[in-house]
Amino acid sequence: MPNVLSTGTSALIAFQRALSTVSHNVANINTPGYSRQQVDFEARSPAYVGVGYVGRGTQISDIRRVADELANARLIDSGGELARLQQLSSMANRVDALISDKATGIAGLWSGFFDSVSALSSNASAPAERQNMLGQANALTTRFGQLQGQFDMLGREVNGGLLAGADEINRLASEIARMNAQIGSATSAAPDLLDRREQLVSQLVTYTGGTAVPQDGGALNVFTAGGQALVVGTQPSQLTTVADPYRPERLQLALQSQGQTIRIDERTMGGRIGGLLEFRNQVLDPAQAELGRIALGLAMEFNAGHAAGMDQHGAMGGDFFRLPPPTANAHAGNAGDARLSASVADIGAVDGRNLVLQWRDGDWLATDAVTGVAVPTTGVGTEADPLRVGGLALVMSGTPQADDRFLLQPTAQAAGGIGVAITDPARIAAASLVRVEAALDNLGSGKPTGLRVVDAGHAALTTDVQIEFLDGDQYEVNGDGPYPYTPGSTITVNGWSFTLDGVPAAGDSFSVRRNGAGSSDNGNAALLAGFDDRRSLDGGSLSLNGAISGLTTAVGSAARKAEYAAEAQGVLHEQAQAARDSVSGVNLDEEAANMLRLQQAYQAAAQIISTADSMFQTLLGAVRR
Repeated sequence: MPNVLSTGTSALIAFQRALSTVSHNVANINTPGYSRQQVDFEARSPAYVGVGYVGRGTQISDIRRVADELANARLIDSGGELARLQQLSSMANRVDALISDKATGIAGLWSGFFDSVSALSSNASAPAERQNMLGQANALTTRFGQLQGQFDMLGREVNGGLLAGADEINRLASEIARMNAQIGSATSAAPDLLDRREQLVSQLVTYTGGTAVPQDGGALNVFTAGGQALVVGTQPSQLTTVADPYRPERLQLALQSQGQTIRIDERTMGGRIGGLLEFRNQVLDPAQAELGRIALGLAMEFNAGHAAGMDQHGAMGGDFFRLPPPTANAHAGNAGDARLSASVADIGAVDGRNLVLQWRDGDWLATDAVTGVAVPTTGVGTEADPLRVGGLALVMSGTPQADDRFLLQPTAQAAGGIGVAITDPARIAAASLVRVEAALDNLGSGKPTGLRVVDAGHAALTTDVQIEFLDGDQYEVNGDGPYPYTPGSTITVNGWSFTLDGVPAAGDSFSVRRNGAGSSDNGNAALLAGFDDRRSLDGGSLSLNGAISGLTTAVGSAARKAEYAAEAQGVLHEQAQAARDSVSGVNLDEEAANMLRLQQAYQAAAQIISTADSMFQTLLGAVRR
């Protein structure tokens, strides 16, 4: 009878604990990261009764966590990649909206400005047209500044994301390390504790990307996507932010270890932090540099054309736009006192990419700041022989020391600094500096067209010139010559040029002289109106209009690429989640069936105890008699 009672009691206790486990599963069906638990039964050691062994009931051998470590690892990896792409897509779409939206982009105001220049060329002496051109120019430069301001704000958001991310990473790493200590010191870890740690690892990888690697003793080591250790056993790493050595306003991530601060290669980070850094390096910086290159190209080309004209006061046109020079920022660790001042020498060679200049073995070496590829340089950096690299000219002052470095940003700040240099509408140089007239008694059909100044600095630019054709094949200039001529060829003298539409005859003459103040001539305005289509960038193969279209396309393409990648990764993440849930997820139908089965088993065990009690009472009654 004691054996029967003990057997029933063991079953009753085992089934009660099994029912508690099923209830625990049902209660946590909506708990993120929960893995269902399963009870394993085993028979208790039998008792020898002389003729054989009699069973002694059942007991629980284990309450285990049902999990597939490969499925869990895949889900963690997938979550980190999804977080990276979603962060990248979200930020890239904001830049795309800024550039492409008519209300915030430059395309509409750009067209408005050049339309106003074209309108001025139709009525060069009209004060209203001149004032309108200045107004459109101010609106365009203001929009450049607004876009630069928005880009700067996005850069500050990245800084804020790095600060907040570093704090959260440190918190999660410390918590994982603490749980590693608890789990590692226990002979059998609680399933709920393992779930909690796995959930923390998943959250940590969402910020940094990477993997979790189990080690002996039950601990989990966590590494970033680039292999940087975040948690090793019970020791968490500490992340912090440090200022960029070239640009103090820009934050970078660093790892604090054994009293040292080690900068982390931005390319080794995944997750949200990796998405922020990738956005800054591959979307924000290139967009800002290209916007600055467009502003630089507009200012330099338009200023050059404007300087070749004449304003209403009879003076040569000056700068129409003002623009800050390129920047050359010294590295914070430079030992020397050298400084570099930069200017644009060839706008067609400026591509906007940042360069690193390093003083080594008595010479400057230039490399691409992103790829590290060497960039050709000439010159030594003096006033007489400037250092020339990437379309820029640099003059050095002070004395550099070995390995001193500078970050050269040709266009990064140009959009924020462009402005209109004149305020008086009469100072707009709409007229050509010189004019050409055909003699009234000319017999040929040649008509002068396309007069333009090709060298505004020529000493004899405004000197009167008389051109006389000896016949249809040659001409004299102020009695000098003869010079050969073919129909349609350009006649160039003293820094200006023009062509003849038609065929000149012997004795035909043309006079070129300086325009006077108050001229209603529109020659220079007509040339300026077409500057947006002049191929001045990329070595003369790309126009300013083409650059604006290219910027819009490049940013839009980057945003769409990130968005499509995030959508695809979202599907993969859902599949990884489904694979994990198929093993570890709680199924209510299955749990209900288990509960009914265990309830019946519990009732049967209780009946065994009741039967044992009846047997015992019967025995006691027989003894009393």
